[in-house]
Order: sequence, then C-alpha cells, then structure tokens
Amino acid sequence: MEEVNQTTATELILAGLTKNPELQLPLFFIFLGVYLFTVVGNLGMIILILFSSQLHTPMYYLLSSLSFIDCCQSTVITPKMLVNFVTEKNAIPYPECIAQFYFFCVFAVAECHMLAAMAYDRYVAISNPLLYNVTMSYQVCLWMVAGVYGMGLLSATAHTVFLLRVLFCKSNIINHYFCDLFPLLELSCSSTFINEVVALSFSAFNIIMPVMTILSSYIFIIVSILHIQSTGGRSKAFSTCSSHILAVVVFYGSLAFMYLQPSSVSSLGQEKLSSVFYTIVVPMLNPMIYSLRNQDVRAALKSLLENLSFFSTKNSFP
Repeated sequence: MEEVNQTTATELILAGLTKNPELQLPLFFIFLGVYLFTVVGNLGMIILILFSSQLHTPMYYLLSSLSFIDCCQSTVITPKMLVNFVTEKNAIPYPECIAQFYFFCVFAVAECHMLAAMAYDRYVAISNPLLYNVTMSYQVCLWMVAGVYGMGLLSATAHTVFLLRVLFCKSNIINHYFCDLFPLLELSCSSTFINEVVALSFSAFNIIMPVMTILSSYIFIIVSILHIQSTGGRSKAFSTCSSHILAVVVFYGSLAFMYLQPSSVSSLGQEKLSSVFYTIVVPMLNPMIYSLRNQDVRAALKSLLENLSFFSTKNSFP
C-alpha cells in the first residue's frame, strides 16, 4: 500500500471501472454516447416543456426539474470518467474530488425527494381532480422544488463538512470511478465514526421518507382508481402514473441492488456496475420513459416539430 503523508495528499487517483487497457477505448465511446444521449434527452425535455403550453402544468414543471437533476448528476460524474479512459494517470485534485462528491450528493438526494414530490402530485391529480389546480398551485410547486433542492444541499453540506475533517494518509488511490463517500473513507487513517453516523442518519431520512411518501401516495391512488366506475376512466388514471412508477422502480431498484446485497455475495465489480446504473444509466432512461410512455409529451413533441417545420418552410419561400 502506497503511504502518503496527509500534508502532501493534494492529488488522488481514481482506480476507474477497469484496469484492462483493451477495454478503455470501447468504454470511452460507450459512455460518451450515453452521456450525449442523457444531455440531449434531458435538455430536450426541459425545452419541450418550456415551449409547449399544453405541458405548463405542475406535473411537467416537476418533470422538468427531474430532467435538470438528471442532466446535472450525469455531468458531475461522466466527463471526468471519460477523461480517465484516455489518460494513463487518472488523477483528480483533492479540492475537485471534494467538489465532485458534494454536487453528486446534492443531485442524488434531490432525485430521491423529487420522485416523492411527483408521486404526491399524481395522488392529488387522481384523488382530488377538481381541487388539483388549487392544491398544486404554482406557489406550492415552487416550494416543493425549493424543498427538494434544500434537502440535497443540506445533506451534501453535512457530509462534506465532516468529510473535510478526515485525514487521508493510508493511500491516495480511490477504488472507484468517482469520489463517493465510502471509497473516500477507506483511505482515512483517522476515526470515521461520525461520518458513518451522519451517513446512516441522512440515508435513512433521504431514502425512507421519500419511499414512504411514494408508497402511501400510490396506496391512496389505487384506492381512488378502484372507486372509478368506468374502465376507460381507470385506464386513463393509471396511464398518468405509469411513467412515474417505472422511473421509481428503475431508480430505487438500482439503489436496492447496490446497497441491499449481502457482503458475502457482493463484490467490488458488482458495486461499480450497480453504481454506474443509478448514476449514469438512470439519468439517460428517464427522458425515454417519460417520452415514450406519455401521450401528452408525444403530442407536444409532434406539435412542436410541426410548428418548426412550418416556420422553416415559410422562411424558405420569400
């Protein structure tokens, strides 16, 4: 193990996804494609919601915030990983590593709470449709979004403040592809007890509270759907939730796969693979889920493309 004095540990090394040099270039192009698809998909969703009047509802305001979170989360991690695929020394300065962890934590926590806020929105829309515009007013949406980002900032700040107290002197090699909390704590030669307590406390709050909100919202949604008499009404009510249900299953399923495996079964490779899924793949999937499975989004996209085609044709003829 390489010994590094704490006073000179100004640079850390990311072990990356693989040490096999033959896989570096193929992985570079794969993740470059994933990243470009993620950015184009999420920014496209934001622009579509911004310029489509039929999507100016609380549900789609929250969806645009989710797209912003996904785009930012992917941008925090993927570009540095891409650079590491094509460089021999996967170095990251200590301040940049701390900054990467901070912003990753902000957007990861924000996504947990944003999915809960979107579940509550669906509950209000189906259970109290006549009062939907009053209950989910613009001001309420603004406060919900502010609360989501507030929880992300609070959690990230708490983790980072206590992380800055840790002395890194065992090694400067982080056995991961980005600066995550527990791989960083493995390098510590000082006590990490308080960091583990903070991590457990905030993880419990930031996972259990959103999960309970989502579950309770969908329990009430199911009860409300069962009270709808017509089959068409039930189908329409369920279709408004299907995209969100799929997004929740994909996000929390990947988290569960990573964190709920027995230590005797899980390996470092599996942990990296599952973390790739929820940090890089999930942000790419969300725009697909909400565009392919949502009739309103498809209709708005078709209308926007027709308008763009009309204006381009009109401008081409004097």
